[in-house]
Amino acid sequence: MFRGTFTALVTPFRSGAVDLDALGKLVEQQIAAGITGVVAVGTTGESPTLSHDERLSVIRNCVEVAKGRCLVLAGTGSYSTRDAIEASKQAQAIGVDGLLIVAPYYNKPSQEGLFQHFSTIAQTTSLPIMLYNIPGRCGVDIGVETVVRLAGSCRNIVSIKEASGSVDRVSELRTRLDKAFTILSGDDSLTLPFMSVGAAGVVSVASNLIPEEVGALVRAYQKGDVQRAAELHRLCYGMFKDLFVEPNPVPIKTAMEWNGMVSSEVRLPLCAMSKANQERLRKTFDTFQRVRGAATVPAAKVA
Repeated sequence: MFRGTFTALVTPFRSGAVDLDALGKLVEQQIAAGITGVVAVGTTGESPTLSHDERLSVIRNCVEVAKGRCLVLAGTGSYSTRDAIEASKQAQAIGVDGLLIVAPYYNKPSQEGLFQHFSTIAQTTSLPIMLYNIPGRCGVDIGVETVVRLAGSCRNIVSIKEASGSVDRVSELRTRLDKAFTILSGDDSLTLPFMSVGAAGVVSVASNLIPEEVGALVRAYQKGDVQRAAELHRLCYGMFKDLFVEPNPVPIKTAMEWNGMVSSEVRLPLCAMSKANQERLRKTFDTFQRVRGAATVPAAKVA
């Protein structure tokens, strides 16, 4: 079910409050660009700094704007199994198409604890679940054996967003999992390498800003046009890298503000980019815009 290009949406802020109008416009831009789906209130959406009511309002806004024209996933993971269950139930009631559930962070459970955490959540919802493995942020890795065990035990655990940075791990997962279970890259710069060993797409940060290019890269590879996919990878590679020169989503919001899409405002403990990194990203952004114009790649649709 989960294959293609999914955008890990930023949560726009304006004077400290969630800017639902800007969020709605962003979702419309994603749909117009042909994106497969959007992910609300994930890491890129600054979910740890959103209140309970804000998270629900963001999810509801995405569902209402999308109107079934693209898939909507909600990030409902937590280091508390109870909280993750409650968040998943509420997201299902709102009408999302699936759940993205990150590994529990900070408390660093064992592999058995991870299995029990995810399987317990899966038993409380009928929605399809995408696991989210990002050991660099969570401090714990969802082991391959645990993923295989979860896929075999829980019919609605059907996918994984893999942000470990390891092509070898994707190869092992693809070898050991049923072909119906999909693997998506969690890193824009690794989308093409991951797809070359069996991934089915990406959950992208960059596609907030350049959805056409990211989507075209994925579709080209899916159609067997590896050369075109490689060209798009090279076109976007500088952006893929420099959008992470500071903690996500600070750079992507900064670039989106330059493009007139959303405010660059983030919530503490995140803060505005340093002047030096803004200059670096601006140079990369301007180079991308210039090269894109000569590369016969559709320009991103912006408000």
